[in-house]
Amino acid sequence: MMIDSYEFGKIVINGKEYTHDVIIYPNRIDDKWWRKVGHELCIDDIKDVINEKPEVLLIGTGYNGYMKILPETKEFLESNGIKLIIEKTSKACEIYNQLFKSKRLIAALHLTC
Repeated sequence: MMIDSYEFGKIVINGKEYTHDVIIYPNRIDDKWWRKVGHELCIDDIKDVINEKPEVLLIGTGYNGYMKILPETKEFLESNGIKLIIEKTSKACEIYNQLFKSKRLIAALHLTC
């Protein structure tokens, strides 16, 4: 899957537009993703991601980068051998398009803020 474009509040993946935060798995898109606390990412928010056992989890922290990843979430992912890449969503989209064919990659992208 390729990310065609991203702008505040909207992402286009393989020609389909999404206006809610998304998780891009290797074989599907979860377009109903939301966090327990709007601008914090905790372990419970990404349980399905962890079960998929990606090599890399790419997190887009929003247009302005306001979403924060809790320290215990970072530690948990790293202790389970999941490489974490954290960027503002525009940069995360660029990185995703570079890596998606070569890594077992999942991207969790916050589209606003």
